[in-house]
Amino acid sequence: MLFELKSVFQNEGEEKQVNYKLDIADIDIDGVFPFRTPIDVTATAKNRASLVSLTIRACFSYSRSCDRCSTDFTREMDMLFEHKLAQTLVDDGNDDYIETPDFKLELDDIVISDILLSLPQKNLCKDDCKGLCQICGKNLNEGDCSCDKREIDPRLEMLKLFMD
Repeated sequence: MLFELKSVFQNEGEEKQVNYKLDIADIDIDGVFPFRTPIDVTATAKNRASLVSLTIRACFSYSRSCDRCSTDFTREMDMLFEHKLAQTLVDDGNDDYIETPDFKLELDDIVISDILLSLPQKNLCKDDCKGLCQICGKNLNEGDCSCDKREIDPRLEMLKLFMD
């Protein structure tokens, strides 16, 4: 989505908003395609005291399998991102501003990179997921298993003799 920002840059106090849907169902993350529905994007550019800021709100469903118990889950995500815009940059290494030399900004790439950089490193179905039993593989979120949890690592078996 191309966002035309000329009026925002040239008029102090100006505000412009665009709403659209972004389909990124073809993005593969570790062999999984977690974006099954389009992302609802709302982008707002504001000129306050000759400083142009961009606020992006992205709402989407994120589907993965839990890293602890392997249960599939879908989480509704609502993310907010803020950027400062500049018509030209003096320093090429400045990451604080996004350059818009022709007063136009391609939003899709910014939204995709913001979302991908903000996704959790560990995907859990719930914060207190108990995972799977290391012995029998039962999902411990569904209840305890009858396995003997006191099993000793064979490498440390010799130390048990000192305890007895």
